[in-house]
Amino acid sequence: MTLTVNVKDNNIEQALRSMKKKLQREGLFKEMKLRKHYEKPSLKKAREKEENIRRARKTARQRLND
Repeated sequence: MTLTVNVKDNNIEQALRSMKKKLQREGLFKEMKLRKHYEKPSLKKAREKEENIRRARKTARQRLND
């Protein structure tokens, strides 16, 4: 995974903001948080199941609104 951020006119603050947005979109912050502590396989499976249910409900809601 290669992530590049362009710095324009020595504007470091803007480059940092764009880098944080890219990291957020890639899911890196979430992965770092999950890897901070060991997660038992049974808990991981339950968490992923809940995430899938939440995602399915969200897409169903969006289809109803469109």
